[in-house]
Amino acid sequence: MPDIAQVPHHERAMIRLALYQPDIAANAGAILRLGACLGVPVHIIHPAGFALSDRTLRRAGMDYLDRAERVEHSDWAAFERWAEEDGGRLVALTTRGETPLPDFAFRPDDMLLLGRESAGLPAAVLAGADARLRIPLKTGARSLNVAVAAGIATAEALRQTGQFPA
Repeated sequence: MPDIAQVPHHERAMIRLALYQPDIAANAGAILRLGACLGVPVHIIHPAGFALSDRTLRRAGMDYLDRAERVEHSDWAAFERWAEEDGGRLVALTTRGETPLPDFAFRPDDMLLLGRESAGLPAAVLAGADARLRIPLKTGARSLNVAVAAGIATAEALRQTGQFPA
């Protein structure tokens, strides 16, 4: 996968998704499919909890995997270096978010960060985010599937910034 030097500059001025140490292949495949269909690059921050291969991602990603713009980072420190150079805001989606998703004003270069299905985002990662959003849920509901949350947040970010595909 490309490193920062290989990522086209125009990509840095668009909504992107980042998966922090994904641990369920089907969800990662669904998010890669989402990215392919909406023109949203997907960054994967290792280590992943599964082999990141077409075989493990194919069921949910289907034939869209080849169309997905995927950038891999060896670990959180490598992603942080990339993000600092990129200059866009890091917007974390978390059940502990202070700001409800509908109340947030997205910018065209925001990076939406999603945590592990099993554990979310660690406190140190959340502390480094520029914003921490939560998707409002009915009382008693704990959380959404990470791929569903990615779809909801990505759609809202694209809507606000006028970046939905034509």
